[in-house]
Amino acid sequence: MRSLILLILSALLPAQTIEQIDKIREDIRPLLDAISKVESNDNDDAVGDNGKALGRFQIWEIYWQDAVERTSSIGGKYEDVKNREYAERVFVAYMLRYARKAIRDKDYEKIARIHNGGPRGHTKDATIKYWNKVNKILEAK
Repeated sequence: MRSLILLILSALLPAQTIEQIDKIREDIRPLLDAISKVESNDNDDAVGDNGKALGRFQIWEIYWQDAVERTSSIGGKYEDVKNREYAERVFVAYMLRYARKAIRDKDYEKIARIHNGGPRGHTKDATIKYWNKVNKILEAK
């Protein structure tokens, strides 16, 4: 039932334009840079998780599908996540689907943990260590 409600609510929320996504990208720039460093040391050509994750943010295809399903204006194909600008747009679109309030509030911990652990990643103990790595980079800046 909860999944159905979330699906209905996400369908009712307006899709974002590329310009709106780009504004959010700049609003959360420190977090994007920190996650990029943790995930791949800023390597757009990185391949991880036995070939299942691509680019600087180590985006899985299912993550990409979620993002472009919600924000079709992104367009492109999965392999495009090897491009920094495109990958950042995918990241933001995914977060607008699963962490809209966290984006608005700049709740970097919740955003990072969802990136690492999926839509409910912020509730998983397994994502705390990941957040600590991201936060260490944020605090160093």
